[in-house]
Formats: sequence, structure tokens, C-alpha cells
Amino acid sequence: MEVKGPWDLAAAEQWLGQCAMPIRLACTGEDGFPRVVSVWFLYREGEFLSVSHRDSSLVKLLQSSPQVGFEVSPNEPPYHGVRGQGTASLASEGAGEVLRAVISRYLGSSNSSLAEWLLSREDEEVVIRVAPQRFFTWDYRDRMEPVKQP
Repeated sequence: MEVKGPWDLAAAEQWLGQCAMPIRLACTGEDGFPRVVSVWFLYREGEFLSVSHRDSSLVKLLQSSPQVGFEVSPNEPPYHGVRGQGTASLASEGAGEVLRAVISRYLGSSNSSLAEWLLSREDEEVVIRVAPQRFFTWDYRDRMEPVKQP
């Protein structure tokens, strides 16, 4: 995989495995315009894993055009993260496992009304697997540190 920026592949993968912010997926609509959709994800064995309802707009977009752009980064400074491009694939098998894993990662447990609602639709979810082809990393944390007053 092609990696550009201050982080090497190992550093990017380590950060992706630890951060708990959504991935922004950019897909192309039938009208040719991009759509950006944020979803919870796991990063495992070189792939992003997410789930979405089988009838969602995101799933329909990916069925039409599997090429995606992506970005994982915080919204607040100091800015850092990983963006890139890849190819998405969809599968029904394993959706429940991925759903439970992302709920645990982002909510901490399944003891909430949101988690219960998501789990009630488990049989209607599909796994979105994004195989990245390029990573571009950036890290402005050192230069954006607040200036300390003497």
C-alpha cells in the first residue's frame, strides 16, 4: 500500500486501531456528485469494517460504485489523521459480530437505547469492508501546541 506523510504504515495502523471517531466515507452518487457519510468503524488486518442497514443510501451507493475516499481525523485542533482511497465490498455474513464490536468501541456497552435499537436490526445489517489502497497521513500536533507563557 502507498503511504505518504509523516506516519509510516505501522504508525497509521496503530492510530486507526486506537482512535474512536467515525470514518468519513466519500462515495459517488448516480449524479456524479460525491456524498460523504460518517460511520463507526473497526480497523482490522489492513481493512476498515463498518455496518449499515441493507436498505441504506450508503449501501446503495457502494453497490453502484465501490471506489471510496475516506478520512479519519478529529474535528478539533491539533489536526492529525489518515485519509486515502480504497475499494468497498459488501457482505451479510459477520454483520452481527461487527455491529457488536463497533457498539462496544463507540458506546462502551450495549446497555443503551441506541445499542438496543441497532441490535434489534442486526439481521438487516451488512458489513462494509474497505480495502485501502493509499494512505495520506498528517500530524500538526507539534506545531499547533499552544504557546506557553513564561
